[in-house]
Amino acid sequence: MMGSGARDGSCLEASIAAAKGALSEPQKTTLVAMAQEEKVAHDLYTALAGKYDAVVFDRIAASEARHLTVVRTLLSRYGVADPTAGKAAGQFSDPAVQASYDALLAQGKAGQAAALRVGVTVEQTDIADLTAALEGLSAPDVTQVYTQLRMASQHHLAAFQNWSTR
Repeated sequence: MMGSGARDGSCLEASIAAAKGALSEPQKTTLVAMAQEEKVAHDLYTALAGKYDAVVFDRIAASEARHLTVVRTLLSRYGVADPTAGKAAGQFSDPAVQASYDALLAQGKAGQAAALRVGVTVEQTDIADLTAALEGLSAPDVTQVYTQLRMASQHHLAAFQNWSTR
């Protein structure tokens, strides 16, 4: 189960306790998108951590790495190819995801305040996407993970907002 320190953005380890269910093809496509989103967040926060002295980026990047591991477990469970496998930091198989990453990274390089706003944007997007993905979902394991990821994103959002007011 994921927990959080909303102040620093850290999360506890995630695990999948729920049983495997069934996913429709659109739900499998969404799972692929979730893997990409977790990698975008991880890679962005890692890059921004290297540029700014704000521990929030390091801590949330570490959380995003754990989140991606859990999503990869789901991809494997459902026999879905991992779009992030073998991709270097900042590299994505989907051109639209690559363009989004590049644009967010460029925004984040404008200064620490801009980088924190990028974190807010990424987490708000993740929350909206996870909320949409949960609609009509019946697979217990995927529901558990998406619910945990959404909660983690809410904590990450609060952490970025907290840092923005410093």
